[in-house]
Amino acid sequence: MKRKNNILLGGKGESIATRYLSDKGYKILERNFKKRYGDIDIVAQTGDTLIFVEVKTRTSDEYGGGEEAINRAKIYRLTKAAQYYKHAKNLADVSMRIDLISIYLDYSGETYKINHYENITG
Repeated sequence: MKRKNNILLGGKGESIATRYLSDKGYKILERNFKKRYGDIDIVAQTGDTLIFVEVKTRTSDEYGGGEEAINRAKIYRLTKAAQYYKHAKNLADVSMRIDLISIYLDYSGETYKINHYENITG
């Protein structure tokens, strides 16, 4: 049951993050791109740059914040998945970055905080 709740929570967070990015003028290209290297929650574009977005959604900090869930191994997998995406879509020469959006929901499931970290790889 916990896994199902986590999937629902993650989906809600990704929807919130998609709206957030759209409101900021990003063009959403794809959601939930999954390949063997890993998955990318949101692929967006701003100007000439592809943005690969990892979304972490939390209802408490009992197990740490979303920011704390990103480690070197996760960044490596995100980078590999982003490179694969660029190759598969014939976008090898397009600049890219990897962002993190951390969503915090209150006890009723309403958004109370969004943190957007740009270019978490460098």
